[in-house]
Amino acid sequence: MRTIKEIIKEKGDKIWSVTPETTVYDALSLMAEKSIGAVIVLEGGILKGIMSERDYARKIILKGKSSREVPVSEIMSDRVVYIDINTDIEECMALMINKRIRHLPVYENGKLAGIISIGDVVKALIDEKEVVINELENYITGRR
Repeated sequence: MRTIKEIIKEKGDKIWSVTPETTVYDALSLMAEKSIGAVIVLEGGILKGIMSERDYARKIILKGKSSREVPVSEIMSDRVVYIDINTDIEECMALMINKRIRHLPVYENGKLAGIISIGDVVKALIDEKEVVINELENYITGRR
């Protein structure tokens, strides 16, 4: 079973972050520029929250607020669920489904090591299943 560490190794450990004082507009601009669905909110290197497109839609757009004026701290999720880098992919998927989470910070030895999305996890699971299918096909057809 593959672990989150392998996903981070493949996709890279780049973490895009903002501060709690960053405007929602600037955070969205960063997200658009980097083609990401969420940003980590750090203050002095400490994880304070996560802001996602969903937070923006529900807490700015639907409430008629201005993203140019509201700080990220007003809409970010501050109860952040995170995982250890050695967590296996299926356990991570179960956590994301049960908690209805699309983005998870990843920690290694108490330090932020990356962030993964539900898309990263689904892709890894599909890749893993394809390998098993190919091995079974080769076994059945004798192409070993």
